[in-house]
Amino acid sequence: MADGTIGVAVTGLGASTPLGGDLAATWEAMLAGESAIAPLAEAWAEGLPVRIAARLAVEPTEVLERVLARRLDRCEQLAVVAAREAWAHAGRPEVDPERLAVVIGTGTGGSCSLLDQDDVLERSGPRRVSPHTVPMLMANGPAAWVSIELGALGGARTPVSACSSGAEAIAMGLDLIRAGRADVVVAGGTEACLAPLPLAGFAQMTALSTRNDDPDAASRPFDLDRDGFVMGEGAAVLVLERADLAAARAARVHALLAGAGLTSSAVHITASDEHGQVRAIRQALESGGLTPLDVGHVHAHATSTPSGDLVEAAAVASALGSHPVVTATKSMTGHLLGASGALGAAVAVLSLRDGVTPAIRNLDRPDPEVKLDLVRGLPRRGSWDAAVSNSFGFGGHNVSLAFTRR
Repeated sequence: MADGTIGVAVTGLGASTPLGGDLAATWEAMLAGESAIAPLAEAWAEGLPVRIAARLAVEPTEVLERVLARRLDRCEQLAVVAAREAWAHAGRPEVDPERLAVVIGTGTGGSCSLLDQDDVLERSGPRRVSPHTVPMLMANGPAAWVSIELGALGGARTPVSACSSGAEAIAMGLDLIRAGRADVVVAGGTEACLAPLPLAGFAQMTALSTRNDDPDAASRPFDLDRDGFVMGEGAAVLVLERADLAAARAARVHALLAGAGLTSSAVHITASDEHGQVRAIRQALESGGLTPLDVGHVHAHATSTPSGDLVEAAAVASALGSHPVVTATKSMTGHLLGASGALGAAVAVLSLRDGVTPAIRNLDRPDPEVKLDLVRGLPRRGSWDAAVSNSFGFGGHNVSLAFTRR
């Protein structure tokens, strides 16, 4: 880069989501405006106030080796699946293992394994508890397993910042490369916590949509009739690489990770804060050498909650203006919690690369308080030089990532 800052290229992407078992299938479904939200078929869901969610399109056990899958929590399985795809997509770069790092964020880690094994303990006693319980429940498990998979010796790190975890992992990858501590970083997020307790907890907070009889229409970011988010599961991973090294091996560069902004709001444990979000967006621009007018595309965090969407809309308008096109793909995938920021980053990269961004599903009556150029109806085609992807999490975590085409 002209100012001497180390350039960071995105050379690989991978995902397993409710819309597809890989990123290509997910992207195709997004552009087609498909919904992955459906009623929960499990018997345990019958007594819950919310009985809809976005389950995976492809079970990870259908992809992974059976022995490996049995040792991993579902969120760990997803991280390995997405990382394998991203690594292959990047052309399996030859890199000194000590210069290869992994950063995989998660909001809840192996919570389902914890709950399952607690049931085993209560029902059958301690001798029936799995010996794999601790490696399955620990939040750093996904990063650890991916590092083992790739032989990465440059560190395996795990940001845990609720729904911004995946985005924070990518921001950490940027920092590692710019600080000269790694040449390649495999970064992203994973989450799999569709279980009675998390669903009941979010429902008691009145955070979830209660459209049990109309799941396709339940997630509706920026729509006047939105009533909460829909829980989903999935993982997304990006391969970040020193741009000069990527160029030297003639790797395909899908976009450049230009900057990142991380702030804390320190206001409320769950409420959104416009000031903190504005600061994160501005930090991302500053660290990427960008101005608001450079940004033509925004992937919004936009979970479909009545207050959260309005706070973010105001923050985007304040930090960037009303000119960028804005999409919100949680309208199709549901909210992947700790994986959502990584998937949003992948969508921003693909939108820049392909010159098209998905439309927001269920945006039938745009909220008049939202003063943004929302993509609705059909995907929007265009040539954008830069994009911002936002992720905000309980605890006052605000992360914005800035990407450029070149």
